Amino acid sequence: MSSQQTIKRIAIFGSTGSIGTQALEVIAENPSLFSAEVLTAHNNDELLIEQALKFNPNIVVIGDDKKYAAVKDALASTDIKVFAGEKALEEVASMDCYDLMLAAIVGYAGLRPTLKAIENGKAIALANKETLVVAGDIIMRKAVENRVPIIPVDSEHSAIFQCLIGETRNKIEKVILTASGGPFIGRKPNYLVNVKREHALQHPNWSMGAKITIDSATLMNKGLEMIEAKWLFNLKPEQVQVVIHPQSIIHSMVQFEDGSVKAQMGLPDMKLPIQYALTFPQRIKNDFPRMDFKKITTLSFEEPDVKTFRNLALAEEALNKAGNLPCIMNAANEIAVFAFLRNRINFLDMTDLIEKTMKFNFRHLFFPDINRTSFINLL
Repeated sequence: MSSQQTIKRIAIFGSTGSIGTQALEVIAENPSLFSAEVLTAHNNDELLIEQALKFNPNIVVIGDDKKYAAVKDALASTDIKVFAGEKALEEVASMDCYDLMLAAIVGYAGLRPTLKAIENGKAIALANKETLVVAGDIIMRKAVENRVPIIPVDSEHSAIFQCLIGETRNKIEKVILTASGGPFIGRKPNYLVNVKREHALQHPNWSMGAKITIDSATLMNKGLEMIEAKWLFNLKPEQVQVVIHPQSIIHSMVQFEDGSVKAQMGLPDMKLPIQYALTFPQRIKNDFPRMDFKKITTLSFEEPDVKTFRNLALAEEALNKAGNLPCIMNAANEIAVFAFLRNRINFLDMTDLIEKTMKFNFRHLFFPDINRTSFINLL
């Protein structure tokens, strides 16, 4: 087999976001292992063009139809195929020009391309937690039917995944997702009522996209991760726990039925779980910063304040009640975060909007007989 044939062809759906750009850094550092065959962006045409000229993918997709001409013209001197629109994302996901999809499109928009990739038998490196929140039962069933591996990219789920290697026959008692607490850890509602967009985007440990950073500040991100963990690792709701760990050194833990706890540790750098997902089951050498235990003097843990950060409690409610409620909660959250980022609502208004929406339980109010697959297709 030639060296060219051994290169893993990566399709990055969401290449201009935080995960996508860091994945391209990993690919650039390992040209003998990976090629970027597909790059997609929603509306950041300038960065998509820059990436395409550097990595020379087979295909690029710009989600915003209005920007098709700009991308097409900029890449006219290359052999890169250019497509546009949401339908094109699904069509490209169904193609055989890549080996692994890095699913990094933000929010619900990532669901359909990921589903198409699974139906086409492509391995998935999953960085879009909303896909499993909205349709975890459908996605995991399709993955089993098509013998498709789903490798988590989120640092917490990657940590659990790594802790479970070699533990196939050992029963999980619970998984423990760690949360930094975000920029407002310890704050109360009288402080949060005055929080502005620029404050909420200042995460103390991680560099992430705007939507996930706001979700982290409200603790909704951790609630979404609880639901994601349930589907990824076939858990019951009571087997998923969250603890606040401000240092973000332990990324998550697994407790087995004998009481033993395994934890995965590392500096807060998303390139490590991205690289692990791309290379699994192998680990490869890199020059990422290393932990220095002489400088890590404290690892602390505490219960999350669900009275102040009620999004986590709402997510737990959705996790326990299941049905269409996680999908409804996620939709409300995406709209709430969108409005907050545009200064249309206040920080605490996001939770109020989500809570009010969840009270309209569509499963009984509007769709008493509808199955979950049909409900997803309506959205």
